[in-house]
Amino acid sequence: QVQLVESGGGLVPPGGSLRLSCAASGITFRSATMRWYRQAPGKQRELVASIFRDDSTDYADAVKGRFTISRDNAKSTVYLQMNSLKPEDTAVYSCNAQYRVSYWGQGTQVTVSS
Repeated sequence: QVQLVESGGGLVPPGGSLRLSCAASGITFRSATMRWYRQAPGKQRELVASIFRDDSTDYADAVKGRFTISRDNAKSTVYLQMNSLKPEDTAVYSCNAQYRVSYWGQGTQVTVSS
């Protein structure tokens, strides 16, 4: 049974930082493409960042230069370091694993507000 468990969300003022984690189990993690998505209230879910099995990465234009995705295959964990946070980054952030089938975590709330 595949499980993805996100953590690290919370309330942070504008300009602050957070690091999200997504721990995976039941999947060949090193072979999976891992992605972070987010969904703000009243908006469609959007892709934030991807990291591929060769450790190459890709980012949405809105977060380039501020967010960094990384993975630790030994811990079966993917991270999203978020710096210079803006109010428009407020959303539920969800982890996705793509390996033959797509799997989702439950999401973690990130709120950027003073």
